[in-house]
This record gives sequence, C-alpha cells and structure tokens, in this order.
Amino acid sequence: MSLEIRGRIVSATSIFDDGVVSVRAGRIERVRSLTDWTVAHPDSTVPPFSGTVLPGLVDIHNHGGFGHRFDTVDAEEARAAAEFHHRRGSTTVLASVVTGPATDMIAQVATLRALAADGIVAGIHAEGPFLAAARCGAQDPRYLRDPDLELTERLLAAADGHLRVMTLAPELPGFDTVAQRLSEHDVVVSLGHSDTDFTRFQQALRPNGFGSLVTHLANGMPPLHHRTPGPVAAGLVAAARRQVVVELIGDGVHIDSGFGALVFATAPGQVALITDAMQAAGMPDGEYQLGPQVVHVVDGVARISNGSIAGGTANLLRCLAWAVRECGVPLREAVLAATSVPAAAAGLTDVGDLRADHFADLLIVDDNLELRRVLRRGQLLT
Repeated sequence: MSLEIRGRIVSATSIFDDGVVSVRAGRIERVRSLTDWTVAHPDSTVPPFSGTVLPGLVDIHNHGGFGHRFDTVDAEEARAAAEFHHRRGSTTVLASVVTGPATDMIAQVATLRALAADGIVAGIHAEGPFLAAARCGAQDPRYLRDPDLELTERLLAAADGHLRVMTLAPELPGFDTVAQRLSEHDVVVSLGHSDTDFTRFQQALRPNGFGSLVTHLANGMPPLHHRTPGPVAAGLVAAARRQVVVELIGDGVHIDSGFGALVFATAPGQVALITDAMQAAGMPDGEYQLGPQVVHVVDGVARISNGSIAGGTANLLRCLAWAVRECGVPLREAVLAATSVPAAAAGLTDVGDLRADHFADLLIVDDNLELRRVLRRGQLLT
C-alpha cells in the first residue's frame, strides 16, 4: 500500500508546517516539505491537507482497555485490548501485567509472548511482584515478595526475549542481584512502588545503579517534601541530568496539572507520558478487574476497595492533550513525551518518529487534538 499524507508534521526529527509523509510497503519512505515533494512529483496531484500529522503514540505502561485485560491467559482478550488502543492512536503498546501469584504471572507472560512475537504488542512490562508493601497502591499485597532470582529466571524464560521493562522497589533485599540479571537480558529496570529515601533511590538510578526509568513518578511513592525529598526528587534530579526517563500518568486524575508542569519544566525531553490504562479504559462506570483486585470505576476514576487509584481509564492521545492544555507544555515537547522518549526508554526501534525506514505508524489530528485517522504499519485503522 502506498500513501502520500500531507499536513503539519510534528515529530522528533521532522517538523514542517506543510509537509508530506510518503508511505510504501508499511514503512515510511520519506518525509519532506510540500515544496520538496512538489519538485520531485511535478506531474502528480498535490495531496489534500489532512491536519496535524504525528508519529503513532507509544504507551509503555498499559494494563488493558475496552473491557479487556493484558493480565490474562486468553490471547484473544489481550489482542482485543491492544487493538483498542491501536485504534485510539497508540500504535505501539507494551502489555503490562500486575502482581499476582507467581504461576499466574508466568502464564500471563507466556501468553503475551506470542502476541509480542506477532507484533500486536511491542513487548511485556512486569509491574511486580518485587514492590514495597507500603506503596503497593492497587497491587495485591498478598503476592508481593522480595526480589527473587529464581522467579526472575522463570519470567525471563516465559517471555523468551519479550520482557522489555520490569518495575522494582530498590530498597528490597535482593534488588541488586535481580536488577543486574535483568540488565544482562536487556530488560529495562524501572524503579517504582518504593517507600525508600532520596539517597537509596538515587543510588539505584543510573549512572551508578541499574535503573534507567521511573515508574509513574509520584504515584506509588512518598509525596515530595522539602525536608524528605524522597524518590520523587531523586527521579527528577536524575531526569534533569538526562540520566533517566520518568513516566507521568497524564490523565488528569493521578497527578495535578501543576505537578505535571513542574516535571516537564524540570526535565524537558526526559518525560514519558503513559496511561497506566486498565480494563475500564473506554468503558462506562462499573466494576472491573486489575490482577486479583476488584476495581470500581465512578465518574471515570478507578479505585480498589481501600480507595487507592487502580490504573487509568484514558488513552494516550488524551494524556498528550492534557499536557498541552492543562500543563502548558508546547505541542512538540508533549508529542515527544508520547512517542520518541518512551520508545527510546523501553529500547524500542523503528517506532516513535516520522522518518525514513520507520514503521508507517502515524495519526492525524485536528487543531483541537481530536483524532481523525490512524495508520499502523501502513494500514488505516480509522
């Protein structure tokens, strides 16, 4: 399939007020200004202006959507969750599993492995079970445990090379051993669900430690305070120094827009917008599931019985719009936070940018960032 898509182009390496993306055989062939395209195609009809053209969005922390879950052994359910987000503009999605019984997590990872091999999901993110009980959030505390090399090896084997990211609390005994093993397998070590102090969290981050990513900054960790700065400050300092990337749930529920503005201002180019979406994303209020936990959604906010927020109900385009409208982030910076930054943080190639030889993943939005069309691997989804 060949396409010529014209519009205002905003990506990491391509910025044109009026440009054309040429698509051939599922890949981007070239991105150039309309003037350059016209010179190269003197006898061709000029493509119509379609709107603002963005790279396909990259969501590296996602538990499901549209009534479907990634923490499942039903491959078709996981596929349906991924395809829901694809149609909403997140053409690249990591499938996140949450803390549960070890045998369940291993079976879920094995199920997702096949979808990753087929390119339906871009890989797997394990959020748990090596997390701090004091900051478990919606993670089921019954199944939390200290970092365990034997279980880590079983998860790695089940994933067969498709485990991309794993979240760990750095203060737990065994963290260093497991983090090193994950790094040896090219798994990104993400620090989160932690109750430790500034110093320990900082030591576990690069360049001195293994952590190159921070799982949903400020959520699942002590609040930022001027006398006890904790993991939030440690993550922000490392991101400001361009040593790590910090995730930010941009749904307008998990964090206030003022904090979002602070994070973007402190660490420009090092912020990855995520949804932390769960089964209820795109669905009405009601009762849903996240791992072993029952989740109640009221007015679009998901919580477990103790009141903890239990994942998000937004899509990534909505998070991008929140960053622009509510946090005052320039459009290009917000686009990078939803595309090239998370792609690089998770070690994903061929996605997250509009440039030659990348997958032809893109979306077209209007001036209000409302979705018009989605192209994934060169195929129109909407």
